[in-house]
Amino acid sequence: MTFWTTQLLNGLSFGMLLFLLAAGLSLIHGLMRILNLAHGSYYALGAYIALAVVRHTDNLALAVLAGVAVVTALGIAMERVFLRRVPADELPQALLTFGFLLIFGDIALWTWGGTPQSLPKPALLEPSVHLGPLVFPAYRVFLLAVGTAIGVSLWLLQEKTTLGARVRAAIDDAEIARATGIDVSRLNTGVFAVGAALAALGGIMAGPVLGVYPGADFEALLLAFVVVIIGGLGSLKGAFVGGLLVGCLDNFGKALFPELALFTIFAPMALILAVRPRGLFGVR
Repeated sequence: MTFWTTQLLNGLSFGMLLFLLAAGLSLIHGLMRILNLAHGSYYALGAYIALAVVRHTDNLALAVLAGVAVVTALGIAMERVFLRRVPADELPQALLTFGFLLIFGDIALWTWGGTPQSLPKPALLEPSVHLGPLVFPAYRVFLLAVGTAIGVSLWLLQEKTTLGARVRAAIDDAEIARATGIDVSRLNTGVFAVGAALAALGGIMAGPVLGVYPGADFEALLLAFVVVIIGGLGSLKGAFVGGLLVGCLDNFGKALFPELALFTIFAPMALILAVRPRGLFGVR
């Protein structure tokens, strides 16, 4: 029983990281119809920048803020300067953002080297906690709590506020939203910034448990797309449920069937696509 509970908690904590990564990607494509293949770079760059700051300042909170702020600014610059030149045209978007993915990957390799590195954990989260008979790392419990809090906050923002109503309206029909006076251009930039920030935060939070290394951007992007395909484009609920589902499938697959670890992720994705092509909660 302890084995199953431990694996479930590990899968859920990993799923929270996937949710942070996939939520922005889902909303960006749902609202802006932008296929951003550089989204995985935001994840890796957030972790690398936080790592550099914490080494120079020994201040983990400052490192988190710096990583999120720099990546958010980078995302806004990409959206404003480059992606607006290729609206509603997925092939140029894919080529452009894939080019950025390669560029950012090479810059990270040149700056931080090819050795896998890890961010330190906060001192308060170093020990383990007792959950009944189960001893579980406190940091993974922290990941569960933070991921849930962010998920609830984003849901409340989208479903219970005027800003969220405007985002939903722009996702449903951008032209009608513009006709009613909604500044869709500003919404696009805001959603892109939030997506980049969430991806960077996911990379920073994953740093102490998964580390950061060359290729982490590709791996993160692949898993994010699986989550988005399963959950459905443009849906926060889909990103949340899809993240938890993929996190648990990945963890149980590696624990029980290591030689079939990828199959345990992609087979359910193919099945869901066959039954519900828009995903579980896709808005389109």
